[in-house]
Amino acid sequence: MSLKELGERLVEANRNGNVKELFENDYAADAVSVEAVSMDPAAGRETRGLDGIRGKHDWWEENMEVRTMTVSGPFLHGDDRFAVIYEGEAVDRKSGDVMPLHEVAIYTVGDGKIVREEFYYTMP
Repeated sequence: MSLKELGERLVEANRNGNVKELFENDYAADAVSVEAVSMDPAAGRETRGLDGIRGKHDWWEENMEVRTMTVSGPFLHGDDRFAVIYEGEAVDRKSGDVMPLHEVAIYTVGDGKIVREEFYYTMP
């Protein structure tokens, strides 16, 4: 699969709320996910491996309700990276706080699979 095709699959999966379906075929088993800041000081900013990345997504779905989401891209860079822009609004399920979402994600690809994802965003 080409870089463009992989990026398009990821964007479409995010638009449809099906990103977890990509983990088995489109992510490397040892993929790394890096947040802009640590949400859990004990865990740090980096999550390694598919089980950890799945856990991050499970946590998000359990704790946040996405009200709106626009996904733009992919924006290709060379032959091994692409960016995606996420914009929308989420609500913390526990507190009810509304949070604007403005995020850029950079995905690195190796051997046709996502090997690294990095998220850039502002914190409230």
